[in-house]
Amino acid sequence: MAKPKIAVPTKIRESTRFYLYFKDCVGAIDGTHILAMVSQKKAHSFRNRKGDISQNVLAACNFDLEFMYVLSGWEGSAHDSKVLNDALTRNSNRLPVPEGKFYVVDCGFPNRRNFLAPYRGVRYHLQEYSGQNSQPTNAKELFNHRHASLRNVVERIFGIFKSRFLIFKSAPPFPYKTQTEIVLACVGLHNFLRKFFRTDNFLEEDESAEEVVEEINDNNDEVLTTQDQQREYVNQWRETIASNMWSDSIENS
Repeated sequence: MAKPKIAVPTKIRESTRFYLYFKDCVGAIDGTHILAMVSQKKAHSFRNRKGDISQNVLAACNFDLEFMYVLSGWEGSAHDSKVLNDALTRNSNRLPVPEGKFYVVDCGFPNRRNFLAPYRGVRYHLQEYSGQNSQPTNAKELFNHRHASLRNVVERIFGIFKSRFLIFKSAPPFPYKTQTEIVLACVGLHNFLRKFFRTDNFLEEDESAEEVVEEINDNNDEVLTTQDQQREYVNQWRETIASNMWSDSIENS
């Protein structure tokens, strides 16, 4: 896996749209579903929201389209936030979160320390901002638009990954443990190809996720303050970023 870097990523450092607002962002996180083959007895827990039998794979990537972390094996019915909590509390293969840094995530995850989510109930996906007279009209929309532009890297890497490794077009006919290990093996191959050959000439699949609006439970957070206090702090942090971003855009327009 690629290691999270302490230095500001080039994509952020060289863009006035992202710097200084996201200068401490090291990458993006999301979950993706890989078709799976399991016994009929286990099929119910592996059936995702679309009705497919799958494993829910959590991944973190950097802005060079390299995987920094992957957790495979969770049932397709598992909520992304539950998989993230597992990644943060595992004794081994724990998600790396450098001190003072954060990842951008979508609405399927809670807005919490080290994980910056967009505003809910505010248009978010990039296609919602395309076309005439569809530019952001307030601070929250501007924040969501730039957040989506930055987080889009994880949708791109999933699209490239599934187009590159055609074994994931259907459920691999192997024991489930082997299926989860195939994901990790292909992640390693992807990083190798990305680092040494930069071969990303694939038709990317559409990995745009539906916005999740259900209530998210953070019972497993290991924090010194209460969950409500942490949520209030992170929401205020996001509000400050959005306000500064909007003020700067008006000043420079």
